[in-house]
Amino acid sequence: MTSNTYTTTSVLPTKSQIKASASLVLSGLDQTRDARVALYKEFHQHPEPAFQEVWTSQRIYDELRASHIEVTRIGKTGLVARIQNGDGACVAMRADIDGLPVKEASQKPYASTYTVQDSTTGASVPTMHACGHDFHIMSLLSALKALSVHKDAWKGTYLGIFQPAEEVGQGALSMICEGLCTQFTKPDVYLGQHVMPTLPGGCVATKVGAFFSAAYSIRITLHGKGSHGSMPELGTDPIVLAASVIMRLQTIVSREMPSDERVVLTIGSVSAGNKANIIPDDAVLLLNTRTYNAELEKRLFAAIERIVRAECDAAGCTIAPDIEYFDRGPLTSNDKDTTERVQEAFTSYFAKQSLQGEPQSVSEDFSYIPDEWGCPYTFWTLGGFVDMNNAPANHSPHFAPDLQPTLDRGFEAAVVAALAWLAR
Repeated sequence: MTSNTYTTTSVLPTKSQIKASASLVLSGLDQTRDARVALYKEFHQHPEPAFQEVWTSQRIYDELRASHIEVTRIGKTGLVARIQNGDGACVAMRADIDGLPVKEASQKPYASTYTVQDSTTGASVPTMHACGHDFHIMSLLSALKALSVHKDAWKGTYLGIFQPAEEVGQGALSMICEGLCTQFTKPDVYLGQHVMPTLPGGCVATKVGAFFSAAYSIRITLHGKGSHGSMPELGTDPIVLAASVIMRLQTIVSREMPSDERVVLTIGSVSAGNKANIIPDDAVLLLNTRTYNAELEKRLFAAIERIVRAECDAAGCTIAPDIEYFDRGPLTSNDKDTTERVQEAFTSYFAKQSLQGEPQSVSEDFSYIPDEWGCPYTFWTLGGFVDMNNAPANHSPHFAPDLQPTLDRGFEAAVVAALAWLAR
């Protein structure tokens, strides 16, 4: 393996240099389109859930090796591609590669019919790329190939990080644990993008500061006292207690959080009992929170815990509730200088299709890796639907972004952003 040391330059390319270099690197856009569409459809038709992306990882590996691009495996399914092209800055870009256990209903002719076997039950589980990670794979893979072909247009080092398991919030951490940040020297900047239904098709958007929210899932177990349905007075009904907790939790955002701050609290699951005439012992609530501010997150959690415990006391519970936090998604807060540089490059190249972004209430594990490296980052969104007013949300069984201009624009955005540091 070649050296992991990069020679960084403090002289950054101008807008005209970025645009000229991008035009050269992207000169094969039309000629490669059919091949890129065909490869995209392969990825779309083979979605694999978190940490099971074996076929996906191998397909990416084979494409990179066929293009004579150095590639290193990180863990079971993570990959790092690297192109070293003389002295200069080092730019890293991430693409997440996992799918979701969702049955596709998009009616696309290339819709996924792929299934995986559940390790517990043995049942076949339908899967799809319901969050657009197939577009992310293609954007980064296409950028790597184009930069490899047109080394005369740029200088420095480009890292392509293909990350597993974003959907469970563990993929970035797994790559860190497998030695990514010690095996490769810290890059100058870390880049990422996500296809979304929340801006016009073919547009790109980012913003300085908090962009994707911090998220947590919370499991609350309420311990009542079981009884016969005909003798409720002999028990403590956890279902009634759960109803009281649910209604009271709804007041946190409306009455305890500042009105000018975005805070989301969702109760996504309630489970208790299995028979009409049995009062169960327990009820379990699953909550999800989204915040853009660490202090507000602490206040939100304190309010949740206060309300749950108070309602349990009011119901006469003899066992305290269990409150478990899991599936954390860190805040994605874009670095000012990095973001402004990418925005300037986008506006110069894409003109009116470069937009000012708005905070998104979705969450990502993207920032774990640059935070571990200690390098600045920016993350942008890519419009996936020309008819955005009728676009399905991410994770919907109908989520299948328009092939074009999404496929081309994701590729172009990856290249233009990188050349903001690497252009000759």
